[in-house]
Amino acid sequence: MRIFVKVRTFAKTNRVEKLSEDAYRVYTSAKPVDGEANKAVTSLLSKYFKTAKSNIEVIAGQKSGDKIVIIN
Repeated sequence: MRIFVKVRTFAKTNRVEKLSEDAYRVYTSAKPVDGEANKAVTSLLSKYFKTAKSNIEVIAGQKSGDKIVIIN
């Protein structure tokens, strides 16, 4: 499954919000430095979709707030 993710860093709470069938907004308290935010996004999405972190891959937007993620 391919989804589009908008990431908001420095949030007070960590959460995932569904915007549409294939679009989500992820709020994370992690800083966008050295891939910390990407790790946090992967972790939050794995909990939200109840799957392993290894099944989630950011394929576009590594250094952007807008990402394309594949979930196996």
